[in-house]
Amino acid sequence: MDRRAPARLIGSIRVRIEGNHLPGRRGGPDPDGLWYENVHVGLARGTATDELVPGDAERARWAFDIDLRTTDTGEFDFGGPHVLGPRDERHLGLRWVREDDDGQFVVFLGAKFRLFEMDRAIFESAAAPGRTLVGRLGLTDEQGWPRCATVRPPLIAWTVE
Repeated sequence: MDRRAPARLIGSIRVRIEGNHLPGRRGGPDPDGLWYENVHVGLARGTATDELVPGDAERARWAFDIDLRTTDTGEFDFGGPHVLGPRDERHLGLRWVREDDDGQFVVFLGAKFRLFEMDRAIFESAAAPGRTLVGRLGLTDEQGWPRCATVRPPLIAWTVE
């Protein structure tokens, strides 16, 4: 159990994730030799996956706010429904889903953007009024699969606009 003092809210940051070069709506085979059908990508929010975009779309875009907090030691911390993980591993994420035999979407891969690894200065800049933290990335990896696992620069470019 984390017994550290709660982080104090100091503001919010507008975040926009922009993806291009999506991998398509069909892929595979999976480890069992089956093909992933009706592939979509969406924004992770707790255990839910929101704002699904078809895998063959020209581009994908998600915009949301995160809380910016400071801990008792002066470190930044993050909160809000799209922030995942314990305090020392905060991250944002995308999830890849496919349609199963019952027509339900099920998660088969995910991509993580680790906030705790990013430079403090980018958050200080993004917290200014009218600013947005923007992450741009290609959503297909070098093997033609959906981009997944931890995604770090240069695979994602973070800027403040």
